[in-house]
Amino acid sequence: MDKIRKIESVAQFNTQRGQQTLHPLVSVLDQSKSTPIHPTRQLSELYIIFLKDAHCSPLTYGRNQYDYQDETLLFIAPGQVFGFDEHEETLQPNGWALAFHPDLIRGTSLGRHIKDYNFFGYDINEALHISGRERQIVLECFQKVQYELEHAIDKHSRTLMVSTIELFLNYCVRFYDRQFITREHLNKDVLIRFEELLDTYFVSDKPHVLGLPSVSYCADQLNLSANYFGELVKKETGKSAQEYIQAKVIEVAKEKVLDTGKSISEIAYEMGFKYPQHFTRLFKQHVGQSPNTYRLLN
Repeated sequence: MDKIRKIESVAQFNTQRGQQTLHPLVSVLDQSKSTPIHPTRQLSELYIIFLKDAHCSPLTYGRNQYDYQDETLLFIAPGQVFGFDEHEETLQPNGWALAFHPDLIRGTSLGRHIKDYNFFGYDINEALHISGRERQIVLECFQKVQYELEHAIDKHSRTLMVSTIELFLNYCVRFYDRQFITREHLNKDVLIRFEELLDTYFVSDKPHVLGLPSVSYCADQLNLSANYFGELVKKETGKSAQEYIQAKVIEVAKEKVLDTGKSISEIAYEMGFKYPQHFTRLFKQHVGQSPNTYRLLN
C-alpha cells in the first residue's frame, strides 16, 4: 500500500507547492505558480477546495478518481485521504486552491455550520462541475480572501476572510442545486435502481443476515456517497432516504401481515427487525393500526 503523508498545516501545504505562506491558517494559491509536485496520497487535516481546470491529471479521492472533463470544484475535509496515483513523474498543479485550518473558523458561524455543507462528504462522480459564470464567482471569492492575505493583518482580517469563505460555500450550495436539476435524467435512473434494490433486498435472505437496509448500504450499492444519495432522494421525492426506505418496509410488511400462516413475530424477524415490538411500533406509526389489527380488518 502506498504511504500516506499527512498535511498538518497551511504552511506545509504551501511549501509542497513552492509558494509563500501569508497567513498561518489560510491560503489561496494560483496553482499555475506552484512547483511540480511528486504524486502521493495524503491525509488532510485542513479543509481544501480545488478549482481544477479541464483535462488535468486524475486526482484520487478515497478509492476512486474524479472526472475532470470540465472545470470542477473538489471539496476535502479534515480526516479525508486524497492524492495522486503514485508514479515516478512529477506533476504540475493547475487551477486554484483554497486551504484553511479548522482553527480559522473555530467559534464562528461558519465553524458551527461547516458540517451542514454535505458536499465535503461527496464522492468521486459527485464533484461540482461549474459553468464559466459560476467559475467567475468562485474566483471573485478566492480573490477577496487573497486580498485580505496581502493586506496587513488587523482585527478585521479573520472576520472578512471567514465571511467570504462562508459566502463561497453558500454559492456552492446553489451550484449543487443547479447540478441536481441539470442531471435530472441521471437522478431518475438512480431512483429506479434504488427501488429495484429494495425490491430485490426483501425477496432475498439479506434482511435475515444484515437486518433492515440502511441509507449507507443503499448508497454503497448504488456507488454513491451517503450524503449525495440522501440529497438526491430528498430533492427528487421530497422524502429523506430513510423515510423512503421506511415506506418500502411498510409496503412489504402490509403484504406479509396478510399471510396468516406466519405470526407477527416471525414476519418481524423475517424482515430484519431485531425485536418484534420495534416492527409493531413502526407499523402502527405509519398505518395507524397494529399489525394484528390490520390483519383482522383485512
